[in-house]
Amino acid sequence: MRALLWVVGVVGGALILLGLLLEAARWLVIIGLIALVAVIVLAFVKGRQSVRSRR
Repeated sequence: MRALLWVVGVVGGALILLGLLLEAARWLVIIGLIALVAVIVLAFVKGRQSVRSRR
């Protein structure tokens, strides 16, 4: 699961940079931001689950 988070995060970051470089393709920035938000949310949820399972 951790590898999937890394892949989505890297792809999201790459899309943001590509979107900033290609100013006409603003939708790439939007998709990249959505991907990064998804990674943050998934990481938070997984972190909470691991903390609960340790108790």
